[in-house]
Amino acid sequence: MFNSNNRLSPHFKLREFEKSQIADRFKIDNTVKDEEVYNNLILLCENVLEPIRVHYDIPFSPNSGYRCLDLNRRLGSSDKSQHTRGQACDIEIPTVSNYELGIWIRDNVECDTVLLEFYKEDMPSSGWVHVSYISKENNRNRALKFDGNHYTTL
Repeated sequence: MFNSNNRLSPHFKLREFEKSQIADRFKIDNTVKDEEVYNNLILLCENVLEPIRVHYDIPFSPNSGYRCLDLNRRLGSSDKSQHTRGQACDIEIPTVSNYELGIWIRDNVECDTVLLEFYKEDMPSSGWVHVSYISKENNRNRALKFDGNHYTTL
């Protein structure tokens, strides 16, 4: 239904959110088929990823973007994951510490959640940054860290 080369925003294409080594390995079709998911990815790109890309002026692609339910379950994630609805992605930017990225997003981008996942205090580039976007009305504007055991405020 949707062409993987479709642009979601000036710097991001749909294929970047559908790619998955796990999906490839297990022959899981991780292409977006739902219009609501597609539109959610556009909102995520326009409202969260584009401001990040423009600010840092460094190309990046999501580590993990959209996940069909089969892929999401294969990864051991909840069926309620925002990844399955096209509302979330995990990112890292070359040469930028994940801590710095998380703080910049917290202070400059309206989003549902920015979460430093598997972050270790003494290692600023540890883990990755999970970002999500629902809508201006429903975003919770949460900024958190997760060290593998506990959530704390970022």
